[in-house]
Amino acid sequence: MVEVKRPGRAPRRLTIGEVAQRTGVATSALRFYEDHGLIRSERSEAGHRRYHPDVLRRVSFVRTAQRVGLSLGEIAEALASLPESRTPTARDWGRLARAWQPRLDEQIALLQRMRDQLDECIGCGCLSLTSCGIWNPDDDAARLGTGPRYLLGDDRPIASPR
Repeated sequence: MVEVKRPGRAPRRLTIGEVAQRTGVATSALRFYEDHGLIRSERSEAGHRRYHPDVLRRVSFVRTAQRVGLSLGEIAEALASLPESRTPTARDWGRLARAWQPRLDEQIALLQRMRDQLDECIGCGCLSLTSCGIWNPDDDAARLGTGPRYLLGDDRPIASPR
């Protein structure tokens, strides 16, 4: 990490409480993030966690990514692409953001389908007993895989009159 050296002073580090207060994330969540490699700390002589100030950006990034539906695995992979030897620059963050655009576009499309189809079909093809004969006869959606197949974008078969 590149540090600004202040004459006669040690580089500033944040306590876990300061990071929690600044980011709005519980200390238990910060420990969880650290256990999963999303953030790093150093230990003081007394064994207390001390964080470089750039952890504030990383925690904010994690929180935002979680809110848009990205998994911790996806977040960890993205953060691993950032340099550890220095504070990430705007260019580093921009590269990461561009790499995520296709994933975010997919998430947006899913949310739009959900908004538009929520009253028609949720679940494994259709959870409405009054509509199953139309949208999911003979549980055809189950052959497409688990979860809300039609909501995830699988095509519905053309219903034939019974």
